[in-house]
Amino acid sequence: MRGQEPIDASSASGESDRWRDTRLSPAERAGALVPLMTLEEKVAQLVGVWVGADASGGGVAPHQTDMGGGPEWDDAIRQGLGQLTRPFGTAPVDPVAGARSLAASQAEIVAASRFGIPAQVHEECLTGFAAWRATVYPAPLSWGASFDPDLLEEVAGRIGRSMRAAGVHQGLAPVVDVTRDYRWGRTEETIGEDPYLVGLLGAAYVRGLEGAGVVATLKHFAGYSASRGGRNLAPVQMGRRELADVVLPPFEMALRLGGARSVMHSYTEIDGVPVAADESLLTGLLRDEWGFDGTVVADYFAVRFLERLHRVAADAGQAAGLALRAGIDVELPTVDAFGAPLVEAVKTGTVDEALIDRALLRVLTQKAELGLLDEDWQPLPGPAEAVRLDDEESRELALRLAREAVVVVRNSDAILPLAPGRRVALVGPVADDPMAMLGCYAFPAHVGPHPEHGLGLDLPSLREALGGLVPDLAYAPGCGITGDDTSGIAAAAELAAASDVCVVAVGDRAGLFGRGTSGEGCDATDLRLPGVQAELVRAVLATGTPVVLVLLAGRPYALGPELEPAAAVVYGFFPGQRGGQALAEVLTGAVNPSGRLPVSVPRDAGGLPSTYLSPPLGLRTQVSSVDPTPAYPFGHGLSYTTFEWSGARVAGESAEWAVDGEVSVEVTVRNTGARGGAEVVQLYLHDPVAQTTRPVVRLIGFARVPLEAGESARVSFTVPADVTSFTGTRGRRVVEPGDVELRFGRSSARLEASLPLRLTGAEREVGHLRELRVPAHIDRDSPEGRG
Repeated sequence: MRGQEPIDASSASGESDRWRDTRLSPAERAGALVPLMTLEEKVAQLVGVWVGADASGGGVAPHQTDMGGGPEWDDAIRQGLGQLTRPFGTAPVDPVAGARSLAASQAEIVAASRFGIPAQVHEECLTGFAAWRATVYPAPLSWGASFDPDLLEEVAGRIGRSMRAAGVHQGLAPVVDVTRDYRWGRTEETIGEDPYLVGLLGAAYVRGLEGAGVVATLKHFAGYSASRGGRNLAPVQMGRRELADVVLPPFEMALRLGGARSVMHSYTEIDGVPVAADESLLTGLLRDEWGFDGTVVADYFAVRFLERLHRVAADAGQAAGLALRAGIDVELPTVDAFGAPLVEAVKTGTVDEALIDRALLRVLTQKAELGLLDEDWQPLPGPAEAVRLDDEESRELALRLAREAVVVVRNSDAILPLAPGRRVALVGPVADDPMAMLGCYAFPAHVGPHPEHGLGLDLPSLREALGGLVPDLAYAPGCGITGDDTSGIAAAAELAAASDVCVVAVGDRAGLFGRGTSGEGCDATDLRLPGVQAELVRAVLATGTPVVLVLLAGRPYALGPELEPAAAVVYGFFPGQRGGQALAEVLTGAVNPSGRLPVSVPRDAGGLPSTYLSPPLGLRTQVSSVDPTPAYPFGHGLSYTTFEWSGARVAGESAEWAVDGEVSVEVTVRNTGARGGAEVVQLYLHDPVAQTTRPVVRLIGFARVPLEAGESARVSFTVPADVTSFTGTRGRRVVEPGDVELRFGRSSARLEASLPLRLTGAEREVGHLRELRVPAHIDRDSPEGRG
């Protein structure tokens, strides 16, 4: 059995130094190194160790054993180490001290092991680098609301550069799960309910992160967001068509259009098979069919979960074998099943060492790509003293994204923007709560309170930001985010009654595992506002004062008949560090809103929530007394200016569209209002007759179109027939001939033009290499009256 006798690397063979040769490809270098390693050295490269950077800058080891009961530091690094888990994201530490600490620990890792290979360092980065004193950007639902992949790529690039400067190599983002049930606590981490929107924006985030030299990790492959009842880690009962047509496309887009080099598997089980043990998914589909050659990393503790939660393994060694065979390469966050249990399983013959070699080759290839096998490797690209994780440019970028993500969904009688000189009251439990701006993967919310350190960043609340723009702003909290204390509601209603308009701010507090109303493990039984917040809203509405309802939330809450009297409704999906400013600017008109809903806002809090991607019988019918029509549909959002759409047409003379061809469609959009704004042109597919039931409409393209007053633009889309494909009755993805319509819409429910076409030719099977994207082109005309 290999691994019993240690090998001296300096005298192994004449080829023993090939792995250091930078003239070879990363895969060749990794392949040269694998045979030189003992079993224990191999396994050490397949695990992480959960650490926390020391505030003194002296190293990560002092905090290591606090995280998940891992081995002592000296033992953990003796044979080498695959990954360091979250040195910055474990406890508050000054960024400069953290960078020094990480560099010191890497030096210890290199010195302790025979081959001197540093660890690959990973961190969370869903709303920015999840570190103390790092800029916090808007949460992913806000990405979706922006409909702006270019801006998101810029944001991700900036996040990635801050991570690399601090010595981090891998980011655990983006989440490209498609929202299926808004009750799921991690809805806030998703980009939206449409696979094309999720995929295009997810790919943009990946390009930004990878362009900065940081490995992007797609989460969570696959099906996690479709858990039964919206409960975290609950079983998923999903047919192969929903998996293929809704859940998988964003992963395909993020891999092919973004270039992600890592995938994190899902905790869930699909039809009784845990994904962590599903060879057909992690190897058969991901690698053999799609050609993915990066690393698959385990979600935290998920390998052991095969034994303890899923109960498909009798012990840790069997769990490790199942995970390796399925295609998982690295166990995170710390040494467990892939440690001594895996070594023992190999020695007893229950796990084939070839599976370890397969995973190790991928891990070392990625390390070679990152320069971690190079003799001149340095832990930091620059001096630790230069590490800054929050600066004015980053905050301005966060503000730009937050401004684009605020969604005005209702504005009766043009109550917004708030007119100067009006007496304005601000009430509600999130109105003066800075944490209401942050999702659960922002450092202050994720790591928890450390009062002795503070938040580590300037985080204005809505009250603070709006108070700077509205003189004599009156305020009362009214109630808490949770709990049943109604004692403050009367005072809030009295304040509203004495005002010309009342802004009521309600919503969520992000947290983990029941410590919040939104976030990982914070699932909801229905879509009522938490606590007694709805009672507060009703009391203020009863005063007769016009109400602007602002929701700072991680999911869409039901806005049914009881809240119908609100004059305006504004959504901010955890808009980040400068979210308060963005909301205040939209409310006062300093910024013209341009966000669009990435999720539908339901009308009814009860029942099973459903997204807009529904076939006819999933919508309102005469055979059921339940009407699932949302209060506000996917893609909806209002502006303070007006836009006229005209001239929708198919380019060319024919409505014939070959099943292997493409068609161009276009529409003119003119800003007919008095101020500049941005329209979001959405293109939907309607397939009236197909061999399987299809969504009535499905987003296949969009373009964000900023226009000055009087300016117009011709917006065209080049649509490959591949995007009409779906999983047919034989289980294969096909482009089916027949009549279809391409529909221009301001939302999934407000359609401006329908263009009938006919797909011609024989039914055509397509696979992973099909065209995934519908390019948009914008030709601008001069505003009326300009030369």
